[in-house]
Amino acid sequence: MTGVPTVIVHRDAELLAQAVAARLITGLVDTQAARGSAHLVLTGGTVGIATLAALAGTAAHDAIDWRALDIWWGDERFLPTGHPERNETGARQALLDHVDVDPARVHPMPGPDSGMTAEEAADAYAVELAKAARPEDHGPVPSFDVLLLGMGPDGHVASLFPGQPAVYEEERPVVAVHGSPKPPPTRLSLTFPALRAAREVWVVAAGEEKAQAVRMALSDAGPFQIPAAGARGRQRTLFLLDRAAAHKIPPSLGRIASP
Repeated sequence: MTGVPTVIVHRDAELLAQAVAARLITGLVDTQAARGSAHLVLTGGTVGIATLAALAGTAAHDAIDWRALDIWWGDERFLPTGHPERNETGARQALLDHVDVDPARVHPMPGPDSGMTAEEAADAYAVELAKAARPEDHGPVPSFDVLLLGMGPDGHVASLFPGQPAVYEEERPVVAVHGSPKPPPTRLSLTFPALRAAREVWVVAAGEEKAQAVRMALSDAGPFQIPAAGARGRQRTLFLLDRAAAHKIPPSLGRIASP
Protein backbone atom coordinates (compact mmCIF):
# COMPACT_ATOMS: atom_id res chain seq x y z
CA MET A 1 0.00 0.00 0.00
CA THR A 2 1.33 3.43 -0.88
CA GLY A 3 2.32 5.93 1.74
CA VAL A 4 1.70 9.64 1.31
CA PRO A 5 -1.10 10.49 -1.13
CA THR A 6 -0.51 12.89 -4.00
CA VAL A 7 -2.72 15.98 -3.70
CA ILE A 8 -3.78 17.89 -6.81
CA VAL A 9 -5.89 21.02 -6.49
CA HIS A 10 -8.13 22.44 -9.22
CA ARG A 11 -9.78 25.84 -9.27
CA ASP A 12 -13.41 24.83 -8.78
CA ALA A 13 -15.73 21.84 -8.79
CA GLU A 14 -16.55 22.06 -12.50
CA LEU A 15 -12.91 22.10 -13.54
CA LEU A 16 -12.20 19.31 -11.05
CA ALA A 17 -14.79 17.05 -12.70
CA GLN A 18 -13.37 17.79 -16.15
CA ALA A 19 -9.82 17.12 -14.98
CA VAL A 20 -10.72 13.83 -13.31
CA ALA A 21 -12.52 12.75 -16.48
CA ALA A 22 -9.44 13.56 -18.58
CA ARG A 23 -7.21 11.70 -16.10
CA LEU A 24 -9.54 8.70 -16.27
CA ILE A 25 -9.35 8.55 -20.05
CA THR A 26 -5.56 8.57 -19.97
CA GLY A 27 -5.36 6.00 -17.19
CA LEU A 28 -7.83 3.56 -18.71
CA VAL A 29 -6.35 3.83 -22.21
CA ASP A 30 -2.86 3.17 -20.84
CA THR A 31 -4.08 0.21 -18.78
CA GLN A 32 -5.95 -1.33 -21.70
CA ALA A 33 -2.91 -0.87 -23.94
CA ALA A 34 -0.78 -2.73 -21.40
CA ARG A 35 -3.18 -5.47 -20.31
CA GLY A 36 -6.06 -5.53 -22.79
CA SER A 37 -8.77 -4.70 -20.27
CA ALA A 38 -9.35 -2.67 -17.11
CA HIS A 39 -11.41 -2.62 -13.92
CA LEU A 40 -12.98 0.68 -12.84
CA VAL A 41 -14.89 1.31 -9.60
CA LEU A 42 -17.42 4.15 -9.71
CA THR A 43 -18.72 6.39 -6.96
CA GLY A 44 -21.87 8.45 -6.59
CA GLY A 45 -22.24 11.93 -5.17
CA THR A 46 -22.31 15.29 -6.89
CA VAL A 47 -18.70 15.36 -8.05
CA GLY A 48 -18.65 11.66 -8.88
CA ILE A 49 -21.62 11.94 -11.22
CA ALA A 50 -20.35 15.27 -12.62
CA THR A 51 -17.09 13.50 -13.51
CA LEU A 52 -18.99 10.81 -15.41
CA ALA A 53 -21.02 13.46 -17.24
CA ALA A 54 -17.80 15.28 -18.16
CA LEU A 55 -16.39 11.99 -19.44
CA ALA A 56 -19.48 11.44 -21.59
CA GLY A 57 -19.25 15.01 -22.88
CA THR A 58 -15.76 14.79 -24.34
CA ALA A 59 -15.02 13.18 -27.70
CA ALA A 60 -11.81 11.78 -26.20
CA HIS A 61 -13.83 9.13 -24.36
CA ASP A 62 -13.89 7.20 -27.64
CA ALA A 63 -10.24 6.33 -26.96
CA ILE A 64 -11.42 3.95 -24.23
CA ASP A 65 -12.34 0.43 -25.32
CA TRP A 66 -15.62 0.37 -23.42
CA ARG A 67 -16.25 -3.27 -24.31
CA ALA A 68 -13.04 -4.22 -22.50
CA LEU A 69 -13.89 -2.42 -19.27
CA ASP A 70 -15.35 -3.98 -16.13
CA ILE A 71 -17.36 -1.47 -14.11
CA TRP A 72 -18.03 -1.88 -10.38
CA TRP A 73 -19.40 0.28 -7.60
CA GLY A 74 -17.77 1.15 -4.28
CA ASP A 75 -21.13 1.38 -2.55
CA GLU A 76 -24.83 1.53 -3.26
CA ARG A 77 -28.02 2.59 -1.59
CA PHE A 78 -30.17 -0.49 -1.01
CA LEU A 79 -32.98 0.72 -3.24
CA PRO A 80 -34.73 -0.89 -6.23
CA THR A 81 -33.11 -0.92 -9.66
CA GLY A 82 -33.81 2.35 -11.45
CA HIS A 83 -34.46 4.32 -8.25
CA PRO A 84 -33.24 7.90 -8.79
CA GLU A 85 -31.16 7.83 -5.61
CA ARG A 86 -29.13 4.78 -6.61
CA ASN A 87 -25.53 5.44 -7.62
CA GLU A 88 -26.06 3.05 -10.52
CA THR A 89 -28.96 5.11 -11.85
CA GLY A 90 -26.91 8.31 -11.77
CA ALA A 91 -23.98 6.60 -13.49
CA ARG A 92 -26.17 5.17 -16.24
CA GLN A 93 -27.83 8.52 -16.92
CA ALA A 94 -24.55 10.46 -16.87
CA LEU A 95 -22.32 8.05 -18.78
CA LEU A 96 -23.10 4.36 -19.21
CA ASP A 97 -26.20 4.86 -21.37
CA HIS A 98 -24.07 6.91 -23.78
CA VAL A 99 -21.12 4.58 -24.37
CA ASP A 100 -20.79 1.06 -25.78
CA VAL A 101 -20.29 -0.90 -22.57
CA ASP A 102 -20.65 -4.66 -22.47
CA PRO A 103 -23.71 -5.23 -20.24
CA ALA A 104 -22.12 -8.42 -18.90
CA ARG A 105 -19.17 -6.37 -17.62
CA VAL A 106 -21.27 -3.80 -15.77
CA HIS A 107 -21.65 -5.02 -12.20
CA PRO A 108 -24.28 -3.09 -10.21
CA MET A 109 -24.89 -3.98 -6.58
CA PRO A 110 -28.25 -5.74 -6.09
CA GLY A 111 -31.23 -3.91 -4.63
CA PRO A 112 -34.23 -5.17 -2.69
CA ASP A 113 -36.00 -5.96 -5.97
CA SER A 114 -33.53 -8.83 -6.32
CA GLY A 115 -35.45 -10.63 -3.59
CA MET A 116 -32.38 -10.65 -1.40
CA THR A 117 -31.83 -9.07 1.99
CA ALA A 118 -29.04 -6.51 2.24
CA GLU A 119 -26.78 -9.16 3.79
CA GLU A 120 -27.53 -11.64 0.99
CA ALA A 121 -26.94 -8.91 -1.61
CA ALA A 122 -23.55 -8.10 -0.06
CA ASP A 123 -22.60 -11.78 -0.15
CA ALA A 124 -23.76 -12.06 -3.77
CA TYR A 125 -21.63 -9.09 -4.80
CA ALA A 126 -18.64 -10.62 -3.03
CA VAL A 127 -19.17 -13.77 -5.10
CA GLU A 128 -19.29 -11.73 -8.31
CA LEU A 129 -16.06 -9.95 -7.36
CA ALA A 130 -14.38 -13.25 -6.57
CA LYS A 131 -15.35 -14.65 -9.98
CA ALA A 132 -13.61 -11.69 -11.65
CA ALA A 133 -10.44 -12.02 -9.58
CA ARG A 134 -7.45 -13.65 -11.24
CA PRO A 135 -4.70 -15.70 -9.56
CA GLU A 136 -2.31 -12.75 -9.78
CA ASP A 137 -4.74 -10.62 -7.80
CA HIS A 138 -3.90 -12.62 -4.65
CA GLY A 139 -7.27 -11.97 -3.07
CA PRO A 140 -11.06 -12.20 -3.26
CA VAL A 141 -11.50 -9.13 -5.51
CA PRO A 142 -9.91 -7.96 -8.77
CA SER A 143 -6.99 -5.57 -8.57
CA PHE A 144 -9.08 -2.57 -9.58
CA ASP A 145 -7.12 -0.26 -11.87
CA VAL A 146 -8.85 2.92 -10.70
CA LEU A 147 -11.19 3.14 -7.73
CA LEU A 148 -13.06 6.44 -7.47
CA LEU A 149 -14.28 7.64 -4.10
CA GLY A 150 -16.20 10.69 -3.04
CA MET A 151 -15.84 11.93 0.51
CA GLY A 152 -18.40 13.32 2.91
CA PRO A 153 -17.93 16.22 5.34
CA ASP A 154 -17.59 13.59 8.09
CA GLY A 155 -14.75 11.93 6.17
CA HIS A 156 -16.75 8.91 5.04
CA VAL A 157 -15.88 7.13 1.81
CA ALA A 158 -18.07 4.58 0.02
CA SER A 159 -20.59 3.82 2.79
CA LEU A 160 -17.93 3.48 5.47
CA PHE A 161 -18.99 5.99 8.12
CA PRO A 162 -16.94 7.01 11.16
CA GLY A 163 -17.26 4.60 14.06
CA GLN A 164 -19.75 2.30 12.31
CA PRO A 165 -19.22 -1.49 12.30
CA ALA A 166 -18.29 -1.57 8.60
CA VAL A 167 -15.05 0.38 9.18
CA TYR A 168 -13.77 -2.43 11.41
CA GLU A 169 -14.47 -5.20 8.88
CA GLU A 170 -11.22 -6.84 7.79
CA GLU A 171 -12.46 -10.17 6.40
CA ARG A 172 -15.38 -9.65 4.04
CA PRO A 173 -14.95 -7.50 0.90
CA VAL A 174 -18.59 -6.33 0.88
CA VAL A 175 -20.94 -5.65 3.78
CA ALA A 176 -24.46 -4.46 4.40
CA VAL A 177 -24.62 -1.14 6.25
CA HIS A 178 -27.56 -0.43 8.54
CA GLY A 179 -28.33 2.80 10.34
CA SER A 180 -26.35 4.99 7.96
CA PRO A 181 -26.23 8.55 9.31
CA LYS A 182 -26.99 9.68 5.76
CA PRO A 183 -30.25 8.47 4.16
CA PRO A 184 -31.19 5.93 3.09
CA PRO A 185 -30.20 3.98 6.20
CA THR A 186 -29.52 0.66 4.43
CA ARG A 187 -26.63 0.40 1.99
CA LEU A 188 -24.03 -1.94 0.58
CA SER A 189 -20.36 -1.05 0.66
CA LEU A 190 -16.94 -2.35 -0.21
CA THR A 191 -14.79 -2.61 2.89
CA PHE A 192 -11.25 -1.35 3.49
CA PRO A 193 -9.62 -4.62 2.33
CA ALA A 194 -11.46 -4.36 -1.00
CA LEU A 195 -10.66 -0.66 -1.42
CA ARG A 196 -6.99 -1.30 -0.71
CA ALA A 197 -6.87 -3.99 -3.39
CA ALA A 198 -7.02 -1.21 -5.99
CA ARG A 199 -3.88 -0.24 -7.81
CA GLU A 200 -4.95 3.39 -7.66
CA VAL A 201 -7.43 5.04 -5.31
CA TRP A 202 -8.66 8.51 -6.27
CA VAL A 203 -10.49 10.48 -3.58
CA VAL A 204 -12.40 13.28 -5.28
CA ALA A 205 -13.79 16.08 -3.11
CA ALA A 206 -15.13 19.59 -3.65
CA GLY A 207 -16.56 22.25 -1.39
CA GLU A 208 -15.75 24.17 1.75
CA GLU A 209 -17.72 21.69 3.89
CA LYS A 210 -15.15 18.98 3.03
CA ALA A 211 -12.07 21.02 3.99
CA GLN A 212 -11.71 19.89 7.60
CA ALA A 213 -12.19 16.22 6.72
CA VAL A 214 -9.65 16.53 3.90
CA ARG A 215 -7.13 18.00 6.31
CA MET A 216 -7.69 15.19 8.79
CA ALA A 217 -7.59 12.48 6.11
CA LEU A 218 -4.17 13.74 5.06
CA SER A 219 -2.83 14.06 8.61
CA ASP A 220 -2.52 11.50 11.38
CA ALA A 221 -6.23 10.75 11.76
CA GLY A 222 -7.12 7.06 11.95
CA PRO A 223 -9.48 5.39 9.46
CA PHE A 224 -12.05 4.55 12.15
CA GLN A 225 -12.40 8.26 12.93
CA ILE A 226 -11.93 9.54 9.35
CA PRO A 227 -12.47 6.67 6.90
CA ALA A 228 -10.89 8.63 4.04
CA ALA A 229 -7.62 8.29 5.94
CA GLY A 230 -7.79 4.55 5.24
CA ALA A 231 -8.51 4.85 1.52
CA ARG A 232 -5.15 4.03 -0.01
CA GLY A 233 -4.16 2.32 -3.25
CA ARG A 234 -1.47 -0.32 -3.62
CA GLN A 235 0.48 1.73 -6.17
CA ARG A 236 -0.85 5.27 -5.89
CA THR A 237 -3.36 7.37 -3.98
CA LEU A 238 -4.61 10.68 -5.33
CA PHE A 239 -6.61 13.33 -3.51
CA LEU A 240 -8.19 15.36 -6.33
CA LEU A 241 -9.68 18.50 -4.83
CA ASP A 242 -11.06 21.89 -5.63
CA ARG A 243 -9.64 24.93 -3.85
CA ALA A 244 -12.48 25.09 -1.36
CA ALA A 245 -11.92 21.50 -0.21
CA ALA A 246 -8.14 21.97 -0.10
CA HIS A 247 -7.88 25.26 1.73
CA LYS A 248 -7.13 23.81 5.18
CA ILE A 249 -4.22 21.60 4.16
CA PRO A 250 -0.62 22.89 4.32
CA PRO A 251 0.38 24.58 1.04
CA SER A 252 3.38 22.26 0.79
CA LEU A 253 1.07 19.26 0.51
CA GLY A 254 -0.90 20.17 -2.58
CA ARG A 255 0.03 20.83 -6.19
CA ILE A 256 -2.08 23.53 -7.84
CA ALA A 257 -3.17 22.21 -11.20
CA SER A 258 -5.24 25.14 -12.45
CA PRO A 259 -4.74 28.88 -11.76
